[in-house]
Amino acid sequence: MRFLQSQVVFGLLAILQLPGSHSGDCPVSQYKNVVCKPTNIKSSPPCETLNPGQYYCKEPEISPETQSAVDCQPNRLVNVTCCPAKCVQCGGLLYNGTEGAFTKQIPCYYVTGKYDFSTALCLSVFLGMFGVDRFYLGYPAIGLLKLSTFGFFLLGSLIDIILIASQTIGPADGSDYAMPYYGPRMELVRENGDTYYVSNI
Repeated sequence: MRFLQSQVVFGLLAILQLPGSHSGDCPVSQYKNVVCKPTNIKSSPPCETLNPGQYYCKEPEISPETQSAVDCQPNRLVNVTCCPAKCVQCGGLLYNGTEGAFTKQIPCYYVTGKYDFSTALCLSVFLGMFGVDRFYLGYPAIGLLKLSTFGFFLLGSLIDIILIASQTIGPADGSDYAMPYYGPRMELVRENGDTYYVSNI
């Protein structure tokens, strides 16, 4: 029970970390009066495998042109600097919240800047019956079919408007739409390594 309480406290401390002056790559901890008590340091896990709440990461640099993280890779991951929270044990050491920087990959939007969401949606609404939206997104075959059938008799145009507006259809090169960083981007919620399950009690 005491271990669980300490983990909760450490998690809250990591979440509540406030920006301050820097010592190396980690912000100076705002909780200088917290006393850390080491327990089984040698058996502590590597810092890269810490759970959310046990570390904090710097925000990635955002490009003004693409409105996405700089150096975001096609696999939609970007490297950022993270630090163990105060009193967290990892890699055989007990950290004080101001040292122990390590690199971690976090999700990002892979934007090439070629495909703007607003442009794609406007083309679909006003010129979708001619397949211009599909040509713009890099689907020439479907664009030709829409052009020759007047947007699949307008029914296909209506479907494409819904699919593009909901961002179900994206650019053919696999990239994300270019839009403001805090714009109307939709994201599918998928199960991953950070998914937690709460058992029914």
